[in-house]
Amino acid sequence: MEAVSWSRPTQGLELGQDELHIWLAWLDVEAPERTRLCSYLNKDEVLRAERFVFPRDRDHFIVARGRLRELLGKYLRCAPSAVQFKTGRYGKLSLLDARDQLCFNLSHSYGLALYGFCIGRQLGIDTEKIRPEFAGEGIAERYFSVMEQRELAELPKELRDTAFFVCWTRKEAYLKAHGDGLQIALDSFDVSLKPGEPETLRSADSNRWSMRSFTPAPGFVAAIIVEGEIHSTRFWSAGTDNLRVSLSSLV
Repeated sequence: MEAVSWSRPTQGLELGQDELHIWLAWLDVEAPERTRLCSYLNKDEVLRAERFVFPRDRDHFIVARGRLRELLGKYLRCAPSAVQFKTGRYGKLSLLDARDQLCFNLSHSYGLALYGFCIGRQLGIDTEKIRPEFAGEGIAERYFSVMEQRELAELPKELRDTAFFVCWTRKEAYLKAHGDGLQIALDSFDVSLKPGEPETLRSADSNRWSMRSFTPAPGFVAAIIVEGEIHSTRFWSAGTDNLRVSLSSLV
């Protein structure tokens, strides 16, 4: 596992054809910052935010979507409010104008958000807080393949919670990269999950993808899957101080 730093760009953002940019942002912000980010949202996004039952979920949605618009505006050289989205059949966001080759994906969990950006390549990103109370055998039996369940059961008990969420984020990232949701059977592909071992995707199209796992912050795990090989990855922070994280190499 390689330690890397999240940093802030010192000048305009440039994203090359073979580059991957991963951004980290915290969603618990002061009210003025949340109001500023909310001003970027369109009417449908504001209405969606208002439908959340719990204020914290509403606030996290506003900040996560506002930050996405802010980042996209920097890449596209436009105002955040001018960014236009389209939603795929199974909920995956992309840019409305097909001429824009910028691809992106986002995930957030318990106040931490991650965003991935690249040019002309499908990608999926997922992050989860490690929650021992959620990582039960019943959940694994429902969502993991037989091979994944066996690998999980073979691990020492003290490693299983982390391994569970390593597996969960890798599978979720794969589904999000495809954009087909649960139309892809969860037991139709496998991912490795043993801590310390290389990331491995076992699927009919495994040659199409690169997979990477990392720890974005203490107590969290994350995974990103991208089409093809990425030769350069940059790690940026949005509105946060620099963080030290652990990152494993590409498969």
